[in-house]
Amino acid sequence: MPARRDTALLDLPTEPLDRLAGVGPRVAAKLQARGLYTLQDLWLHLPLRYEDRTSLVRIRDLLPGTAAQVEGRVEAVERGFRYRPVLRVALTDDSGATVVLRFFHFRAAQVAQFAVGTRLVCYGTPRPGQHGLEIVHPSYRVLGDDEHVALGQALDPVYPAVEGIGPATLRKLIGQALDRLPSEASLELLPPGLLNGLSLPPLREALLTMHRPPASADLAALAAGTHPAQRRLAMEELLAHHLSLRRQRISLQRHRAPALRGDGKLVQSLRQSLPFRLTAAQERVFNEIRADLARSHPMLRLVQGDVGSGKTVVAALAAMLAVEQGRQVALAAPTELLAEQHLANLRGWLEPLGINVAWLAGKVTGKARTKVLESVASGEAQVVVGTHALMQEQVVFRDLALAIVDEQHRFGVHQRLALRDKGAAAGTVPHQLVMTATPIPRTLAMAAYSDLDVSAIDELPPGRTPVHTIVISAERRPELVERIRVACAEGRQAYWVCTLIDESDEVVATAAQNTFEALSAQLPELRIGLVHGRMKTADKQAAMRAFKQGETDLLVATTVIEVGVDVPNASLMIIENAERLGLAQLHQLRGRVGRGAAASRCVLMYQPPLSAMARQRLETMRQTNDGFVIAEKDLELRGPGELLGTRQTGLASFRVADLARDAALLPHIQAFGEQVLQQSPELADRIVARWIGGAVRYAAA
Repeated sequence: MPARRDTALLDLPTEPLDRLAGVGPRVAAKLQARGLYTLQDLWLHLPLRYEDRTSLVRIRDLLPGTAAQVEGRVEAVERGFRYRPVLRVALTDDSGATVVLRFFHFRAAQVAQFAVGTRLVCYGTPRPGQHGLEIVHPSYRVLGDDEHVALGQALDPVYPAVEGIGPATLRKLIGQALDRLPSEASLELLPPGLLNGLSLPPLREALLTMHRPPASADLAALAAGTHPAQRRLAMEELLAHHLSLRRQRISLQRHRAPALRGDGKLVQSLRQSLPFRLTAAQERVFNEIRADLARSHPMLRLVQGDVGSGKTVVAALAAMLAVEQGRQVALAAPTELLAEQHLANLRGWLEPLGINVAWLAGKVTGKARTKVLESVASGEAQVVVGTHALMQEQVVFRDLALAIVDEQHRFGVHQRLALRDKGAAAGTVPHQLVMTATPIPRTLAMAAYSDLDVSAIDELPPGRTPVHTIVISAERRPELVERIRVACAEGRQAYWVCTLIDESDEVVATAAQNTFEALSAQLPELRIGLVHGRMKTADKQAAMRAFKQGETDLLVATTVIEVGVDVPNASLMIIENAERLGLAQLHQLRGRVGRGAAASRCVLMYQPPLSAMARQRLETMRQTNDGFVIAEKDLELRGPGELLGTRQTGLASFRVADLARDAALLPHIQAFGEQVLQQSPELADRIVARWIGGAVRYAAA
């Protein structure tokens, strides 16, 4: 057993919970299943909400939707069995008003408690019912005739549930942990100057406020997450994540990478052969990449830009800097469809320059695969395009200098690390360029990608016409069928996107298979294709290829086409049950049209009634085509989890912080974080350990 450290206060946060009264092996196991191992874990197991039992409200003054505590006498009791057992208890007080307490789960002994005339004190949220206000399943206590109602001195915290441990037991355990909080001086890790400048309390005060808020606490601010105590905790949590990512970046940059400082002849040749000129945004981003590649430590840059903004040609120009130095380049995409599109573009641009572009995907098998693997190992294959197959163990590069990953959030972190390791030879690692067509809000990029340099191609090439977006109810479906008939008769193509493959009783959505059959019957003169995720890969590829080559007029598809093939002739996109999709996904789908010179339309068809959030999403899509504006709104509506995908496992589940709400803290965190890393690395270790612990993070992937 290791010797205890001399400083007991340093041990206290990490003291195991079995030191608390009432925590035996079984309770400890249940706490550990919820990720609670130490006193510090309980300090940071924060309430979801609060209940105010510090005062009584007269029944007459109850407000629908506002939780309150009332005291009164039982006026009447009724048991019913219309659809399921229900117990109604009418409670009245000296204001003369009545509120109904409704129970769906009750025992006979419980019914006996509610004799007419019995005094009760109840807490719950009233809502309009059939006979005035009612409270469903209130918490309550039976009072004696002369018993005084004991009011609480502070708001009651309601904690996230721990399976197998009741709320009262959990509150007692957290109370014990809080009683062992160290002094402010030994607990605090942030300097007073930083906290005072932001009007934030010390950590000890913030924790006590969160767990034991006084009756005078601002409930609205606590509910909104804007209370100074919450902002104080969010500040340190965001700082911990920032420090973790920055340390990973510093660690990666200790490696060496090949400095690609050629004279740029291949870059110039490629520029001259392109049938278009680069936009100012493309030029700016390429210059940023070029400066990175000239250094002898690894580039780690994220290029973000809307669908069609021209990320691939920028990546191709970067690849030329490596090829010119006799090095290899790998480009990985998450689907064969997308990888094939990159392959076609790169072969079209690079093979006339005498550059060998190889193809490696799951369907490349047998002798063809052996030949590709040999050409990669020998260095004959200068640029290698593929899918996850590029990351497999048997793929060996002779001299990989640049790894490009498209739609990188769709790859697992282990896969991205595996591709990076392909180039780790003689003490060097390849430069990494990651691309995404999902614009990332600035606040999210600052927090989630602080280990990356971020570039944005925020300008579309000339000639791209903005897509006109229309929002209509599903009742107008027949009009859309006629619109497709007209568009296809004029020689254009259309997508009809469904959100399910088969009909579901649980979700009001039309399945792709049924839609395909219905449209085939309604539009017999059209050639209609079908693509969904359950089809065999070969069949799916064939259907997409037929649409791209103009052999089908209308493609009925699920959201598998979100990242797919470029079809300039497709000018109409219909998205059924659009209310079920997030903003980022809707924007990605809309990006499938508007890729040619013809005016394009995207129709968002919804099934009424719309929720408030769905209404906001559809209205945002109608108002703007700007992916960055849409990304900011998506972050505001949904939070960071879905935008990040598998990028950083910890960031999608902050304990306190909210990237949209706490964005104003991020500049302070960045500035202070850099100062801590330079001047006090031990302090950085302690901050990261408090919030992230020993969780393995692949930030360099």
